[in-house]
Amino acid sequence: MLDLSSLKVDIEGSRILNGISLTVGAGELVCLVGRNGAGKTTTFRSIMGYRRALSGGITFDGADLTRLPTWQIAQAGIGFSPEESEVYADLTVKENIELSTWTRPSGRPADVRIEEAYTVFPKLRQYLARGGAQLSGGERKMVSIARALTLDPKLLLLDEPFEGLSPAIIPLIAEGVASIRAMGKGVLIAESNVHHIPDYADRIYVLERGEVMFSGTLAQAHRDRNVMRVIAGQIETAS
Repeated sequence: MLDLSSLKVDIEGSRILNGISLTVGAGELVCLVGRNGAGKTTTFRSIMGYRRALSGGITFDGADLTRLPTWQIAQAGIGFSPEESEVYADLTVKENIELSTWTRPSGRPADVRIEEAYTVFPKLRQYLARGGAQLSGGERKMVSIARALTLDPKLLLLDEPFEGLSPAIIPLIAEGVASIRAMGKGVLIAESNVHHIPDYADRIYVLERGEVMFSGTLAQAHRDRNVMRVIAGQIETAS
């Protein structure tokens, strides 16, 4: 489904991604793990076309995405929920969630896609008329993911879906992600806290200074002391 091959990205003359490669298949949950500044968000923004690759490739279902505009990448079937959630404050929860069906009218009927989002996050049914500005951080995160889901994507990119959330909300998000994966959709999560990674993740990639330093299962990562120390910020790497 998604294949990043030797991707290099510079920002203002500085190398941010230095040849990273990863794959996400249909129905897989893959996690990109790394400290703040490791390059996780740049990876997501490059996939979505906000950042252009210096070299390397980004393919999705066999199609080259590296020079496509963001709207065409979304039309191809990739949904994105950014770290900031970016819920529209002037719209209700209902309007925020339905927004993607207005911008991508193709695919399955809008009402089917909307119902699917509420099945993933049933708690949102309680807040349909509530404005975006009245939501808690966890509620905004659920709305952001639900809105990406109503785009009817084959793949969802979730940037720090658990960051800054209360312990009571984290299990709801994790259950929602499990439901999305069970639908056969691919899910790629960026996460800075390895302890937030769901134990049902198929594979993780550990990113350090724009390079993949580890790929494997979560259990394998926990057994690798060097990997765990890097994630925790206990190793000084060369500038």
